[in-house]
Amino acid sequence: MKTLKDAKVGQTVTVKTVRGEGPTRRRLMDMGITRNTKILIRKFAPLGDPVELALRGYELTIRLSEAELIEVA
Repeated sequence: MKTLKDAKVGQTVTVKTVRGEGPTRRRLMDMGITRNTKILIRKFAPLGDPVELALRGYELTIRLSEAELIEVA
């Protein structure tokens, strides 16, 4: 199982599923991270956390702990 945390800078991945429970999962989905969404990994912060993403025409920054909840292909 590959997660968003494992993706490399410049790589485009497709969301398979969003794991997690309750408010965290709901918040990720509200931000547009849903099944079959294409996500471009723009960059990681100098210390590795957070990660900047490009999806659905906008840029989004999430923590690595949240990126672990997103399974990608």
